[in-house]
Amino acid sequence: PDAEDAITSSAGWDTIRYRDFLVAMAERFHKAGIRVSIFVDPNVEMVKGAKLCGADRVELYTEAYAAGYAQNREAAIAPYVEAAEEARRQGHDLNTENLQYFIERIPWVDEVSIGHALISDALYWGLENTVGIYQNCIRRAHNK
Repeated sequence: PDAEDAITSSAGWDTIRYRDFLVAMAERFHKAGIRVSIFVDPNVEMVKGAKLCGADRVELYTEAYAAGYAQNREAAIAPYVEAAEEARRQGHDLNTENLQYFIERIPWVDEVSIGHALISDALYWGLENTVGIYQNCIRRAHNK
């Protein structure tokens, strides 16, 4: 959503305002066999909108979290937890509920990308524990 001369992102997509454009782009990428991730601000409506635009996953813009962390980390993380919970409800990623079956059905998969769900789970379980849980899902799938 940034200007062409922007060095880095300064906001996520407004999936409601730019819905037509994002739908067209998602369709274009899907036709080429490319999964679509839409970068959004930590806002439930933007996460819902991403799904309606055809996104397979979302990425959350984290500048507000980083800026607010030192002053009040609970307030800073709250919108991210809410957005992550909505993304999980929308089915925007592989997660502990669907990963094992995915690997069981497609055992030749060499790599999976689980960034969003993994980090969302890590908010509750801690990063090291969460990585172990995901690794166990993969091991169980391979041992069936």
